[in-house]
Amino acid sequence: MHGCRKDTEQRCLALTGSFETSVGVPDCYCGLAGDFDGMGISYGALQWNLGQGTLQPLVSDMMAAHEGVIAAIFADRLPALRNMLGGSREAQLAWARSIQDPVRHVVFAPWKAMLLALGRTPEFQAVQVAHAGRIYQNAVNLCRRFGVSTERAMALMFDICVQNGGIDDAVDAKIRADFAGLAAADEVGRLQSIANRRAEASNPRYIEDVRARKLTIANGQGRVHNVWYDLAAQFGIRLQ
Repeated sequence: MHGCRKDTEQRCLALTGSFETSVGVPDCYCGLAGDFDGMGISYGALQWNLGQGTLQPLVSDMMAAHEGVIAAIFADRLPALRNMLGGSREAQLAWARSIQDPVRHVVFAPWKAMLLALGRTPEFQAVQVAHAGRIYQNAVNLCRRFGVSTERAMALMFDICVQNGGIDDAVDAKIRADFAGLAAADEVGRLQSIANRRAEASNPRYIEDVRARKLTIANGQGRVHNVWYDLAAQFGIRLQ
């Protein structure tokens, strides 16, 4: 059972990672964005970032578990990376901004190449999967909360946890009102309700973008950012 969960977890990570980075596995593990959003650097399949403090634990875990691997990649830049991790949040963001173009937010060489190389290592990919596992457990809890149980439901809840942070009480009430008019066995209808209601609670600028992403998961296929997705064919995520 644990192996089955781990397999589904990795498929959910692959799908959401492809949404977050606009590239598929394994390249999504190297997804790298600069300070366009004030977060300093966003990195990895789920775009963990310095601004929210979500990226630092991954790099720290990598250093603790695989110091030789990270030392080989960063070489004489490793002390600077260590110093960044030990600094205040303001200092960490200042460091991130110092290694990228202030207008285009493109990370300078050699840091860009080093970060891309780190994301290609199986060791750092495993660190990302481990950290995603904590988000996956939140998604499991959401599935139980709303009584949905398919792989597609897990993918939807995982994506909601990553992109939207969860489902608050106001959205919960609207979803349950929708459920009152649906058959208990109508899994797709329930997922469509969750997708629509969570999208409608997003920033008005992004509602339709969020809706397209969430309904693609609920329906099993669709277009996101001009890319066609088929969850069963491309990710092995099924309605079962």
